[in-house]
Amino acid sequence: MGRKEDALEYHRRGRKGKLEVVPTKPLVSQMDLSLAYTPGVAEPCLEIAEDPDKSWEYTARANLVAVISNGTAVLGLGDIGPAASKPVMEGKACLFKKFADIDVFDLEINEKRVDQFCDIVAALEPTFGGINLEDIAAPECFEIEAKLRERMRIPVFHDDQHGTAIISGAGLLNAAELANKQLADIKLVVSGAGAAAIACVEFFIQLGITRSNVTMVDSKGVVHVDRTDINKQKRSLAVPDDGRRTLADAMRGADMFMGVSVANTVTPEMLTTMAERPIVFALANPDPEISYPAAIAARPDAIVATGRSDFPNQVNNVLGFPYIFRGALDCRATTISEEMKLAAARALSELTREPVPESVIMAYGGNALKMGPDYFIPKPFDPRVLWWVAPAVAQAAMESGVARIKFDIDEYREKLMSKGSNAAYSIMRTITKEAQRDPKRIVFPHAASARLLHAIQQIVDEEIAKPILLGRTDEIEKLCNELSLDLISRVDIIDPRSDHNATYSERLYEMRQRKGLTQEAARALIQKSDYYGAIMVDRGDADGMVTGLRLNYPETVRPVLEIFGLSPGAKVAVGMYMMVLQNSVKFFGDTVFNIFPDAEM
Repeated sequence: MGRKEDALEYHRRGRKGKLEVVPTKPLVSQMDLSLAYTPGVAEPCLEIAEDPDKSWEYTARANLVAVISNGTAVLGLGDIGPAASKPVMEGKACLFKKFADIDVFDLEINEKRVDQFCDIVAALEPTFGGINLEDIAAPECFEIEAKLRERMRIPVFHDDQHGTAIISGAGLLNAAELANKQLADIKLVVSGAGAAAIACVEFFIQLGITRSNVTMVDSKGVVHVDRTDINKQKRSLAVPDDGRRTLADAMRGADMFMGVSVANTVTPEMLTTMAERPIVFALANPDPEISYPAAIAARPDAIVATGRSDFPNQVNNVLGFPYIFRGALDCRATTISEEMKLAAARALSELTREPVPESVIMAYGGNALKMGPDYFIPKPFDPRVLWWVAPAVAQAAMESGVARIKFDIDEYREKLMSKGSNAAYSIMRTITKEAQRDPKRIVFPHAASARLLHAIQQIVDEEIAKPILLGRTDEIEKLCNELSLDLISRVDIIDPRSDHNATYSERLYEMRQRKGLTQEAARALIQKSDYYGAIMVDRGDADGMVTGLRLNYPETVRPVLEIFGLSPGAKVAVGMYMMVLQNSVKFFGDTVFNIFPDAEM
């Protein structure tokens, strides 16, 4: 089945489309029905009639966003109409739900006239907590957003403009640092002059780019003041006519290229004329202005981002809109202020500099993720984005005076970390805080593992424990260097094969000789990481051991049971799993040792 048929089958199989409405209150009894609808529903109605702000307390409005389009500029498909835009709007709704647990009604409006479109959307204000405008053609999109922001007291956000600007702005902050360039000195060339391009430039100027250092190029060439065919949005960014006419002319000596246009508009030769350590953001989709491999081949010193997920540094709007609306909804913001957008960009920039959890690294193939040319924008499936961006946005809303309510940001962050699929992080955070109070010496057998070493890096960075790594020293050090991990000087590395500890083998022999273990066999066993680690714990040279990454259960538990045995009074060993569910945590046992436990067990 080809890609087209795959996509069509995905959308039509089972329940058609991608969305459904699910009640959040029980509906299993006559009492439930009388509360959900008549007569009980009259009570919240009367409360809201007396105080309209109580709609945030008694209805779904506080977690409900409208994704609205008239279908005039859908992805790369153009003006295909509102009905044809619906699959895109449903998809956008799915992203809101997946990444920020925000409910969405998608609304496709059959109206191109600006004032009439605005009248329809503004009339819906009592229903929603925010409005996400999507795929509306320029220049009407500018006017529509401006008019709705003026008329409505809930956030109105045109993601095609501001989403790309915010994510690329975060990338700009980090790319400029990597290229050792000051924002005010960067000479920026922009290919494209639509809604996203103009919004990006204006946002970059707020971040520190100098307006006079920006050159915009549209389909007819350099946008300069003597042109008579440009709208007011382009005119605000027009440069004096200095003779440059083409994109190639504009890029000579430029520090940064920003592409929000069409594929293959930039040649490798153009990049060779740019300044040292050029910053290249080629964001056209599905094919960029110049491909990532071509850009790096032409300029190995370039700092490159694209809109594609199959290359490093994807500028993906999903890093923005779910979390911006999450923060805006939770503080009941009346608008999305410039301060909130800047806060989102800076939060993303700062997150990139943080150590990346092992779970995120493994989700992206196990390769090291550390601030640098190959990683200066967070990954879309990094769950930390929620509790970095949403609190930053909410705090900016409170500080800029557009929040209806105020709350403690640290408590809010903790709440976000404990919601839904993030509950595991909340639990681990509690355990982590306890461990940080008195870090223990934990031994890790079979330490020559990329997955394990990434986790140990996080343990060391957060001072959770004092790791002791067991394995071949040369293999562990080589892997640390390949993964760019800062571990070698910060942990103890012991090779059980070369560091023959006679005391350890003698201790093992004493414990197991009545089971038939000879001294020679004890010396052989102690060279195995799991036995060596267990004896370390037994003798007090380590406080605990974490093992099992490479071995099956019988092999993993055998050294532990042979050396430590069972607790006094215990009859059997039991394995236990902690399961983090949506609204609770469950502990299940026995899930390891006893396949068919009897009633006594």
